[in-house]
This record gives sequence, C-alpha cells and structure tokens, in this order.
Amino acid sequence: MLISFLLIPILTAIVLLFIKKDTLASQTAIAASLATLALAVFASFNQVDAFDIAWLPNLNSRFTLQVDGLAKILILLTAISLPAILIASAKNEYKQKNIFISLLLFTQAGLMGVFLAGDALLFYFFWELALIPVYFLCSIWGGEKRIAITFKFFIYTFLGSLFMLIGILFLNAHTAEHSFSIQAFIHANLTGGQKITAFALFFIAFAIKMPIFPLHTWQPDAYEQSPTPVTMVMSAVMVKMGLYGILRWLLPLFPVAFAAHTNVVVFLSVVGILYASFIAIRQDDIKRLIAYSSIAHIGLMNAAIFTNTGIAIQGALIQLFSHGINVLGLWIIADILEQQTGTRSMQQMGGLAKKQPSLAILLVGFALANIAMPITNAFVGEFLMFNGLFILNPWIAAFAGISIVLAAIYTLNMVQKVAYGEISEKINNMPAPNKAAQAVLIILLIIVFVTGVYPQPLFTLTADTLEQLLAK
Repeated sequence: MLISFLLIPILTAIVLLFIKKDTLASQTAIAASLATLALAVFASFNQVDAFDIAWLPNLNSRFTLQVDGLAKILILLTAISLPAILIASAKNEYKQKNIFISLLLFTQAGLMGVFLAGDALLFYFFWELALIPVYFLCSIWGGEKRIAITFKFFIYTFLGSLFMLIGILFLNAHTAEHSFSIQAFIHANLTGGQKITAFALFFIAFAIKMPIFPLHTWQPDAYEQSPTPVTMVMSAVMVKMGLYGILRWLLPLFPVAFAAHTNVVVFLSVVGILYASFIAIRQDDIKRLIAYSSIAHIGLMNAAIFTNTGIAIQGALIQLFSHGINVLGLWIIADILEQQTGTRSMQQMGGLAKKQPSLAILLVGFALANIAMPITNAFVGEFLMFNGLFILNPWIAAFAGISIVLAAIYTLNMVQKVAYGEISEKINNMPAPNKAAQAVLIILLIIVFVTGVYPQPLFTLTADTLEQLLAK
C-alpha cells in the first residue's frame, strides 16, 4: 500500500504528459488524486506494514517506507489537498495545462515520499523531488516577477538542502555500519560538539523550509508570484516538511542539543510570529496577507515543538493538519476572487455578501478558523500549544498570545473589506458562482467544524508518535 502513494501520482503524471485536452487531463488527475485519498483514509485508521527493499547497496541505503501517526496525519492532509486543489481550479486556464497538472502530481509524490521515508538518503531524494517541480511551476506559470522570485526561492532552498545533505553524510560517517537508516543515525557515535554541529545543519534546512524568522523572506514573494494552485500546495502541505523534519529527525536524533537550543529557537519563533502578524495587518494584497498569516501560524507550531512539553507537541501535531485545511480554504477563496475579479487588491473588492452570499459565508467560516475561534479545529491545537508555552515561560506565552489579537485584526479586516460594504465594480462583474470550488470549500469547512467539536480521531491518530517523542 505504501508504494501506491508514490506510484499513483507518478504514473498519472507521466500519462498526463501525453494528454493534450485540458478537460481530460483535469479529470484524469482528479480521479487519480481521489484514489490516493481513498488509500490515505484507509491507511490512517488501519495497520499498514512497512515497505523495504534494496535500493543503493553500495551506499548501504535502502528504499524503506514506513508509517506512524505523524506520517499518517500528513499523508492524509496531502491526499485531501490535491483533489481539493485540482477540483477547485479545474476551470482555471493555463498554457500547457496537462504539463502544469503533471508537475503538481510529481510534487505530491515527492511530498508523500518525504513523509514516508525511513532512510535518510531516500528522505533527501524525495525532499528534492518535491521541490524541483515547484521551481518549474513558479518560473513558467508565475507572475511578472516570477524569474527573480523563483531564483531567490531556489537559492534559499538549495542552500537548505545542501546543509541537510552535509548533515546526512556527516552522520552516516559516524554510524557503525555506515547506514542511512533512522535507527543507525540515532545510535551514531558523536561527541557533544559534533551533535551540535549536526543539529545546526539539519535545523537550518528545516527552518528555511517552514520558514521561521529571519529565514522567511523568500516566502511572501514566492506565494504572491506563484500560480495560486501552486501556492496552495506550498502553504497547505510543503511548509509542513520543515516541521515534519524537526519531529521526525531533529528531536529523535539530537534530544540534548534540541533541549539546549529551546530558548533561542522559541525566541526567534515568537519574534517571527509578531513580525508577520504586524506586516499582515498592513497588506492590501489578499495573497500576501494569507502568506504572512501562514508565517505566524508556522512560527507558533515551531515554538510549541521546541518547548519540549508533551501538551505543546500534541497541539502542534493536531495543528499540522488543522492549519493545512484552514489555509487551503482561504487560498481557494483567494483564487476564486482573483480569477473572477482580475485583482488581488482588497480595496477593489467589497460587497461580496450581496453578490455571492454563499461564498461570503464560506469566507467567514474559514476566517473564524484562522483566528482559532472555539468549535473550529484551530482552537484545539492553539489551546494546547499556548499551554505548553505557558509551562515553558509565562512571559513568552504572553508575548506569543498577542498574535491572537493581531490575527483577529488582520483576518476580520480582510472579511470586512471583501465581504461587506458597497458592491465594488470588480465584485459586481463577477460571473456565476464556481459551484465545484464551493462544493470543495463546503467539504473543507465541514472538516473544520467536525474536528473542532470532536478532535479525538486526531488525538488517537498521533498518540503513538507523541509517546515516542516524549520517550526521548
């Protein structure tokens, strides 16, 4: 079953290269992504055996795929995101759309591989596989400044990947059998100084990918200039690669170095949370607002993980899934508005509640989730994460808590500008509602409130991972 998470998107992506008709290409990709979703739902609530075969015997690296609660929750998020994105953007017009969709599916395969890999070299391979298609998607189908922004994105992520590769090879050289398996890395023979060096190499790679302050500057520009379906993948799923890397590799491999850097990393994360929140308040471009909002939410998750407290890590595990669903809903709405009005400026919007009340209601629903209102999914994770921050240091929790107020300001300001007031010319000229996209939004909003009212399945799903992490 685990190899199917790779084969379905890869084989479909190859087939799409030969399908020239846009409608058929979209339908084929949607069917394949729904099949992957069905597998992900089954795997999430059933025991799934690991997949392990020889891969690079000369390097003592194996093609090992394994799944636990952490992997399951992110595989489920990835599997939900792709069909939602493909269905919601099916009417969007792109040149060579079959290639555009094919690259999205290659990205999905890379993401699945990152979350399943049990071998460090295989993890690095899929890490790059997830990024390479995004370079092409941004540079070919992006906005006017796409070349410069993609180059900036490339430099950041290339340096991060290079640091991680050096760290992997460094650890491999200090294992008993020169193995790349997680277990071999855990038992690597390192001195205290070497552990800190390896910790730093991995952390920089993961910090760039999230990203956290001050390594965040590539993200708002990349989100703004990328085609919105690509931004959806990057924001809902791809940034989780960094958080996943910390939970899967950094904490188990370097628990002492991890604890030693708690204060520094939490401080940087809280600074990033407040910085991104204040910048978001000043935004008029709806895509940049959501981008800075995402930086703030990711920073909170990273701070919670580095508190090294069980309750905060549990909250972060829940929030990995919840944030992905919430931000995906906001991006789909932003894409609908951009496609139908031809602008991303909120000043040129207004009156959506009068023109398309159903879309306005959906916007309000996801806005409430974005500010973690009770009975929404984000409330559960944020409540637990702030508890952990309070245990670490009440003052840190207080400063981080300012972001709750700031999130309410910029999110409700967005709702006011877009949904209420007089009907602007741009909104008044909007065509009929995109029913397929709104159907996707309704399903996502149902997930928001169901997991907000009854989050127990998510707690159950991540229980084994939490137990393993706390044992470190």
